[in-house]
Amino acid sequence: MKDTPGNTSDVHFILQGEPARLPPGSSLTDLVNQQQLQGKRFALELNGSIIPHSEFSSTGISSHDLIEIVHAVGGG
Repeated sequence: MKDTPGNTSDVHFILQGEPARLPPGSSLTDLVNQQQLQGKRFALELNGSIIPHSEFSSTGISSHDLIEIVHAVGGG
């Protein structure tokens, strides 16, 4: 999600090295839904820490957070 004009009260953060925003009070679950990641194998790194999927709904996104989506890759 690129940084686009929107509500000035949005939370501004960095996603995959690019500016992004979501409405205030958004959680990692909201980000997962916005990025259409449901059912995919991935991890979310928030400010350098991997967040368990079980904590996505209770983990809010704050201004200036750094978020990386790490996709699982199969192979051997």
